[in-house]
Amino acid sequence: MARRQKTAPPEDFTENIIDIDVESEMQDSFLEYAYSVIYSRALPDARDGLKPVQRRILYMMTDMGLRPDRGHVKSARVVGEVMGKLHPHGDAAIYDAMVRMAQDFSLRLPLIDGHGNFGSLDDGPAAPRYTEARLAAPALSLTDHLDEDVVDFVPNYDNQLMQPEVLPAAFPNLLVNGASGIAVGMATNMAPHNLGEVIAAARHLIAHPDAGLEDLMRFIPGPDLPSGGKIVGLAGVRDAYATGRGSFKTRAKVEIEQLSARRTGLVVTELPYTVGPEKVIERIKDAVTSKKLQGISDIVDLTDRMHGLRLVIELKNGFNPNAVLAQLYRHTPMEDSFGINNVALVDGQPRTLGLLELLQVYVDHRILVVRRRTAYRLGRKKDRLHLVEGLLIAIVDIDEVIQIIRSSDEAAAARERLMSIYDLSEIQANHILELRLRQLTKYSRIELEKEQDQLRREIEELERILASEELLRTLVSDELGAISEKFATPRRTVLLESEAAAPLKGSALPQATGKGAKAVLPLEISDDPVWAVLSASGQIARTADREPLMDGQRIKHDAFRSIVPTTARAEIAAVTSSGRMIRLQVMDMPALPPSAGVPNLAGGVPAKEFITLERGETLVGLAPLNTVLALGTAQGVVKRVTPEYPLNRDDWEIIALKPKDTVVGVAPAGEDDALVFITRQAQLLRFAGSAVRPQGRTAGGMSGIKLAAGDSVLSFSVVAAADPTAVVVTVATSSGALPGTSPGSVKVTDFAEYPAKGRSTGGVRAHRFLSGEDGLALAWAGHGPAKAASSTGVARALPTEHGRRDGSGIALTQQIDVIGPALSWPAAEDGGPAAPA
Repeated sequence: MARRQKTAPPEDFTENIIDIDVESEMQDSFLEYAYSVIYSRALPDARDGLKPVQRRILYMMTDMGLRPDRGHVKSARVVGEVMGKLHPHGDAAIYDAMVRMAQDFSLRLPLIDGHGNFGSLDDGPAAPRYTEARLAAPALSLTDHLDEDVVDFVPNYDNQLMQPEVLPAAFPNLLVNGASGIAVGMATNMAPHNLGEVIAAARHLIAHPDAGLEDLMRFIPGPDLPSGGKIVGLAGVRDAYATGRGSFKTRAKVEIEQLSARRTGLVVTELPYTVGPEKVIERIKDAVTSKKLQGISDIVDLTDRMHGLRLVIELKNGFNPNAVLAQLYRHTPMEDSFGINNVALVDGQPRTLGLLELLQVYVDHRILVVRRRTAYRLGRKKDRLHLVEGLLIAIVDIDEVIQIIRSSDEAAAARERLMSIYDLSEIQANHILELRLRQLTKYSRIELEKEQDQLRREIEELERILASEELLRTLVSDELGAISEKFATPRRTVLLESEAAAPLKGSALPQATGKGAKAVLPLEISDDPVWAVLSASGQIARTADREPLMDGQRIKHDAFRSIVPTTARAEIAAVTSSGRMIRLQVMDMPALPPSAGVPNLAGGVPAKEFITLERGETLVGLAPLNTVLALGTAQGVVKRVTPEYPLNRDDWEIIALKPKDTVVGVAPAGEDDALVFITRQAQLLRFAGSAVRPQGRTAGGMSGIKLAAGDSVLSFSVVAAADPTAVVVTVATSSGALPGTSPGSVKVTDFAEYPAKGRSTGGVRAHRFLSGEDGLALAWAGHGPAKAASSTGVARALPTEHGRRDGSGIALTQQIDVIGPALSWPAAEDGGPAAPA
């Protein structure tokens, strides 16, 4: 075995041993490590909502050209590019971050379009060599304009490449997709939100910089989880929005179904956020085995790609479904708690942020991005204008310019001569010298002068934006609105103010959940006056009191179809298109929080959770049980129904319909009120309620409007006799156009301008069609001013009222899908709000 020879130190070597305190060294090293983890790995930036690895993945995929309109590439290739160029860590960590950005059950708005097995809540993804990926369309909005000096670039780990310090982020990604991460000494856990609601709040903050938290919560009532479900109890959400910390309960969406003639079951279609079906099944089986759960005979997982999640929990005979559901909430992950801890990096430092601070940081970042982009474009336009002006000078005497260049010994001499003779700058002279002769001749004077004028106009506009803070903020707001129009989706998660507002409660009290169900009213709930409301999107709810309903943002197709004044313990009815009336308990409807008003029914739930509808049957409206109702059908039949309904039944027919006829409208109607039919061919008939005598519920009604061949009733309304603000709104369209491609025209007319006619007549013309239009798509008559909404929930401005005899409407520039009444009414004589007819 060879021995190592010790070499003698050099003659000028001086030994210098430094004593280091272990405690201080450990503290310094740990602090450096903690800062590295916090800043470089675990916490997202409050501006773009991304961790460094996520930002590097998106940037590298953009650099690789993996756009949504191109093919997928192997995930392993993306992971290798990111690891080799920007993120010198393990490939597993990079792939895990990439997978999460592709999972629609993890992010509210996925940023990567994955192809292959990207995992589920119960199983992990396939290896990166098997899966493929490309950028999703929303991710382009995060990385757009990176080449226009909108953000700072920093060196990568080996100083050979540059990477963005932060992404431009055209939408508030941190609030929309949330974040989770564990750093050293701190952690973050942020809930996802609805893109349309977050952008609406950001635009409000841009327009009103002094807006408070309550103003923003009118637009963002609570989180919107990718898995849907219900959030029960909003006190913790408000705490989190105010302080950055809070918690709330999430519950599965459960419906009671009759599985067979003698067997009832609980059907789970949505689970709490991050909870998978296999975990729920396992916990239910363990609880049944340990006798913690009773009344369950079997559980079947019928989940598939076509119908989504569907867990069927079969119940034993004689067990109350609500009592079993209460046990499931208590002993299984069907009820889970989500803790909000809004920790993010602001100027490189971790901070706990409330909703207002999160939006303010994003808005400030976006304003800076747009300002830098505008300044960059202004500089490029000025540079181009400088070159165009030089070309215009040279093209006037092109022959002499060519002669100067040919007679010069070298390029430097030609440049000096051009600069001295034509008073050109060095940049202009170089540009002329670099052009080929055939390129120079194509620059006609007219084309260059047109380009010069266009550049000057663009420069003037860019300078106006940079000089005006108001114009700059307006531009940012408009761009956010365009993103909302493009990517916003309806809310998935139902928000319930408290546990008592849930349609299916976790208690032994039986609830009205379907046809034939009875409800036991809780004694602690007082019989206060409320509004029962139904929107065109099928959302049903009750207000916490009977304060005037305030206007606000809408969800998809959110215009109020029915508003019934009632009390919390009362009964009302729902009328369907087949002429069926169903008894409803107001207590079973979710109560909207007072702070939310009733602008977007964020606390409402689909009506089908309360009402069992047959195939092809739709809900027409809500109505009181103690007054005369007027109904209109598609074939022009009208009927006033006396309030003599059976007390021992939960549903019954209130009109005998002819074959293929359906009910199109229902509302309370007195003898002095006006009954209004509007047909698809724009015929309007108005006659007094006294012309229709009240009939029993089994009668078939009488002729209301005389229809032309091929025509049918589009709308039936009741207009109160003492309503001076009543209007008629009609929207025309073309039946030959594809859905959503023909905006048509809209007309708003004072209702008083339409004369009353006799019953069973053809009425008068309400809308003269423009070129290409052949029928009405929407029509409405009632309390005004009317409101309109598009399929994305954006409120649309209607034209000002004009006379009936001018005939046609005003052409639309944007699609209108829903028309409804205004959400506020004048006060009644006793000082309280007056109910609309």
